Amino acid sequence: MTIQFVAKIIAFVLYLGFMIYIGLRSASKNNSSADFFLGGRKVGPWVTALSAEASDSSAWLLMGLPGLCYLGGVQETFWTALGLIAGTYLSWLFVAKPLRKCSIVYGDSITIPEFLSNRFNDKSHLLSVISVVFIVLFFTIYTASGFVACAKLFNSVFGIPYHAGLAIGLVVILCYTITGGYTAVCKTDFVQGTLIFVAFVVSGIIAVFALGGFSNAVEQVKNFNASAVAGNFGEALKNSFIGNSSYKGMGIISALAWGLGYFGMPHIIVRFMGIRSNAEITKARRIGIIWMIVAYIGAFIIGTLGTAYLFNHGTILGTGEALSGFTGGDAETVFSATMQNMYPAFIAGIFLCAILAASMSTADSQLLAASSAVSQDIYKGLIKKNAEEKDVLMISRFTVFLIALIALFLSLNPNSSIFKLVSFAWSGFGGTFGPLILLALYWKGTTAPGAIAGLLCGGIVDVAWHYIPATVHPIFGMYEIVPAFVVCLIVTVVVSLLTKKDAKVVEQFEEYKKLED
Repeated sequence: MTIQFVAKIIAFVLYLGFMIYIGLRSASKNNSSADFFLGGRKVGPWVTALSAEASDSSAWLLMGLPGLCYLGGVQETFWTALGLIAGTYLSWLFVAKPLRKCSIVYGDSITIPEFLSNRFNDKSHLLSVISVVFIVLFFTIYTASGFVACAKLFNSVFGIPYHAGLAIGLVVILCYTITGGYTAVCKTDFVQGTLIFVAFVVSGIIAVFALGGFSNAVEQVKNFNASAVAGNFGEALKNSFIGNSSYKGMGIISALAWGLGYFGMPHIIVRFMGIRSNAEITKARRIGIIWMIVAYIGAFIIGTLGTAYLFNHGTILGTGEALSGFTGGDAETVFSATMQNMYPAFIAGIFLCAILAASMSTADSQLLAASSAVSQDIYKGLIKKNAEEKDVLMISRFTVFLIALIALFLSLNPNSSIFKLVSFAWSGFGGTFGPLILLALYWKGTTAPGAIAGLLCGGIVDVAWHYIPATVHPIFGMYEIVPAFVVCLIVTVVVSLLTKKDAKVVEQFEEYKKLED
């Protein structure tokens, strides 16, 4: 065991220990389910902004997206990032303030299913049940992507077997999510978001200078790409570069459509409900957008320049097997490989924790959102309406543990793609909940039957579209979030127009619209 190896271990242990410490410190502040799930609506703008963006930008930001760039997917990365930044801004602009006000007026809702059920006065409870089913389904898939990232990180850095890495990630995330709840998740996300920001800024600058300046860096990247396309690095890398180069039309529409996801992402929009006041949302929006722009530029730089930078250090990724004279590896480990070549062991270990941060900040938020849906909306909402707070918290913590175990099972395959797992889960939320959230905030004519029909149809279309191959028809090459979003929106509007409006719901809507910021 070398000194460098020990230094990396120390960096990881210190970081993971600090995350668990935050969870234990926050546990004493959870006196009610509102505290555990929403932090008592007392979270400030800085923590809210960085928590929202860190929980959004999961491990695919540091592994999936740079890995796509490394394999020549520059166009897809650009259009995807553009769609996500636009979606984030519009979500902060059009959803944040109205959702916080509306969730207070409609029964002081603390979860998304509870908000939808209260907003549409759904006496059948079908809306809550269907919402919880979709939330648990898609969050389990999403959480699995975080576990995969943890396992790949531990494997590439320490040589720890993939499945042992899964176990480590599971234990740490469960420790502070189960104990600390929303406050712990927000605080750890703030730390993790800051670490990701610094890692990208510093590493991006160093990479440019290490390659001899911007123009020299671009030239070296072009040379690497040309060699890859020519097959000099093997057929696997050649096929990846050729496949990623033909990206236009349907692909651009699909990439931009990622932005639709922000309107219906429960673990992100719940941050809008938990902020201290609407007056602080503008500040939080600016902080969040700046963070996103810098982070995506960093992912683009590391992924693109990583080809030439790592080549100069004797590493070529994505070849399927190591080439003679070169170290190999998975293309999605380009960030971790770059960090290990760029910095002394301990500093590299700290920055590599940014990948762990991205994985953990998303997984913890998703586990918390899913558990709140089960305990608050199913257990307390349907099974035992007079349940005590301690029982609700106990059910929530048990749900966190159960969903984490299922996600662990889904992530057992070492060849799992972080990008593909996130893509499926992202479309699921955006296509099912996005239209409902917008209609709930801006159209008083939306009815409970309309919301139920839209949610159900959107979810079915999303899952079905995902599994129908583009070989059936080119239209199925479109990202499933687009048809799911459109179907959910149209069905909700049509059914709402055909069903009777609830006078109480309309009255509360007018009250919400008059509420000052």
